[in-house]
Amino acid sequence: MPHIKFNPQLLLTCSALLFMGCQEASKTDPAPDAAIDVNLAAQPLETLFGFENDTAPSAIQLNNAKASMTTEASSVTQGKQALRIQFSSKSHEHNAVAIVPETPFDWSEFKDFNLAFDIANQGQYSTFLFVSIEDATGQTSTRAINIPVGASNTYYNKMDGHDLGSPNHQEDAAIELNLSSGLRSNPATWTADDHQMVWMWGTKNLDLSAITRVVLRTEYNLHDTEITLDNIRLMPNPAMNDGFLVAIVDKFGQNPNVEFAEKVHSDEELFAKKDAEIAALNGGALMPDRSTFSGWKQGPKLNATGYFRTEKVDGKWWLVDPEGYLYLATGVDIIRLANSTTMTGYGFDEETIRARDSEDVTPEDSQGLNPVDKAAQQTRKLVSSTRANMFEWLPSSYDDPLGNHFGYRQDVHSGPLKSGEVFSFYSANLERKYGETSPQSFLQDWEDVTIDRMRNWGFTSLGNWTDPRFYDTTRVPFFANGWIIGDFKTVSSGSDFWHPLPDVFDPEFARRADVTLKTIADETQASPWCVGVFIDNEKSWGRADSRAAQLGVVIHTLKRNGQDVPTKTEFTRVMTNKYGEIAALNAVWKTDFASWEAFNRGDFDSQLSEARDADYSLLLTTYAEQYFRVVQGSLKKHLPNHMYFGVRFADWGMPKEVVDASAKYTDVVSVNHYKQGVTEGKWEFLEELDKPVMIGEFHFGATDSGYYHPGLVYAADQTDRARMYSDYMNSVFDNNYFIGAHWFQYMDSPLTGRAFDGENYNVGFVTVADVPYEEMIKAAKTLHSTMYQRRYNRK
Repeated sequence: MPHIKFNPQLLLTCSALLFMGCQEASKTDPAPDAAIDVNLAAQPLETLFGFENDTAPSAIQLNNAKASMTTEASSVTQGKQALRIQFSSKSHEHNAVAIVPETPFDWSEFKDFNLAFDIANQGQYSTFLFVSIEDATGQTSTRAINIPVGASNTYYNKMDGHDLGSPNHQEDAAIELNLSSGLRSNPATWTADDHQMVWMWGTKNLDLSAITRVVLRTEYNLHDTEITLDNIRLMPNPAMNDGFLVAIVDKFGQNPNVEFAEKVHSDEELFAKKDAEIAALNGGALMPDRSTFSGWKQGPKLNATGYFRTEKVDGKWWLVDPEGYLYLATGVDIIRLANSTTMTGYGFDEETIRARDSEDVTPEDSQGLNPVDKAAQQTRKLVSSTRANMFEWLPSSYDDPLGNHFGYRQDVHSGPLKSGEVFSFYSANLERKYGETSPQSFLQDWEDVTIDRMRNWGFTSLGNWTDPRFYDTTRVPFFANGWIIGDFKTVSSGSDFWHPLPDVFDPEFARRADVTLKTIADETQASPWCVGVFIDNEKSWGRADSRAAQLGVVIHTLKRNGQDVPTKTEFTRVMTNKYGEIAALNAVWKTDFASWEAFNRGDFDSQLSEARDADYSLLLTTYAEQYFRVVQGSLKKHLPNHMYFGVRFADWGMPKEVVDASAKYTDVVSVNHYKQGVTEGKWEFLEELDKPVMIGEFHFGATDSGYYHPGLVYAADQTDRARMYSDYMNSVFDNNYFIGAHWFQYMDSPLTGRAFDGENYNVGFVTVADVPYEEMIKAAKTLHSTMYQRRYNRK
């Protein structure tokens, strides 16, 4: 699932390489007249750039971009001209404009302020930008914005938080800026027409006395884009709205202060939307070119095996359905209720909560509501008024008609609460919408409508993390999934964002893998409708920042004692086989181990050197191959007719050694790719790998449906989101190695953040009230009606 797809160190590395060298920043006084009435509520604390000279200031540096001056009236907000920046989609996958002062900016004299930009876009496509600010200590803050096509607007990045009234302003500002709300990005703390940049990653409290660079960056553009910059300035923050986190969710889980086309205002409106949609779904009739399993009935028919498989046809990789027809896998992830809950701000006495079974194969985050029993309910208590005050409405008690949509989380990854009560607005809305003729009958109605939707919208599969209740379907192919969790030992890559890596040479890891695959086999019952199986997700194999980061598993494991770490003992065995005598290794590694026993005990400087690189690469291959070998062995044992779709790499954590190991043991390599599309440069290595590749996750979001965070890739609005979705999918179909992609996810995140990690993204094909986004549905139908012909006929 989309965990945070960020890589702050990679960003710093790229920035340093692209914009090395400093030049003097110029400051311009604000011009007396303004072409557009933008952010005139207060005077700037300082104007950094007004762009009134014939050329761009020397502090402005470009990477794979072109700059020119423009006098376009809709772009100029101060003076007579502005700076137009054009980003190319050709050949370059990273484009940027950076402000790099010769002497770092010292903004420490200012309190309670933001960095504001006036930005227009006179191009043909919206421009998605990361905005990163770096200080002299190497800390960075990264936010994001989407600049729609049109006239200039003001976009701001809060640099110093509001003064909350205590004697220590610095402490106040840090508290307000880092307010632990449990949301990935908060509502704005004041009301204005200006646009708050959305929080992505890094630190919110930079050293304001030494700001070394400000970078506006695009990534993996499928189209040429542009922006026009003017009036870059420091602005005082307007007065803070103390209630900016109060009553921000209505009874349907929506933003009560924003209107949008799909919004529901009453139960009656929800019923009317349901009836209209069911009539339009036409019983879930397939598109006319589809086979029984949603393959391409009008294309060539290959060997039919009764199960899904892969084949390379005329230089392009394809999936082949059980009847022998060419097949591309499109679909959506998270067709389940497990990730639909949000923290309410209440908790219970922990002694009353049942402990988890150590033999459980499903992480709590992938389970349903997990309701607490009556004894625990009696201990319910307020633990966060900030959270509790966000809701206009929650059921008044567990005996309320919708009180059955409360649950509990024992393990929370991100946010101020590490456990507590949760509520699912999505689940409650399903009960409101479909009613109950028997206990939880609304779930069967939801399942039937969901399958009709997938068929009517043209999707060919149910994506990862689909509820196993769908596995008995004979109407839409599905992907099964599992996690290998348990009490096996662990190792570290040094960047364990979600969890440490398993010690794959611990026998307990193999036992738990076997338990997981046996469970999946029991759930799927050898169904020919199962396309294949994903195991695990976005493991911390090692980041792309540097060679040392890629080899982090080896670097960190070598320091440990083999008596406690089976993988270290295996590393010792591999090096013993290679070198024979310890003196031979000492000569290459520049170490002084007295024996292999001493080597196995660790406790030495294991940092990478040029001389050690080949050995570290071998050891990483040893580790990765063991992981994939163990999983493949259990899968073939329990699901001999089904394909292994790999581990769903995060595209920022794909060391070559691990990818090669995956290709050796999987049927399809899978990767989660949160970018604007599949571009040529990043995937050139697939020609050598020559394996079919599946994208497990991607998405686009916007804020016009009331969300405070759009998602990991930002669109201008719902129409733009649908356009970006179509462009992304077409880039997948146009690559000979990709055989499909799954959108993340079926429904929007909770407005107040998922219980586990606070993701509050507008990334659903349906709203939290289970109402489809019309623009997305139209785009999906159009895309799916031509996808097979597009891929097959493309030369």
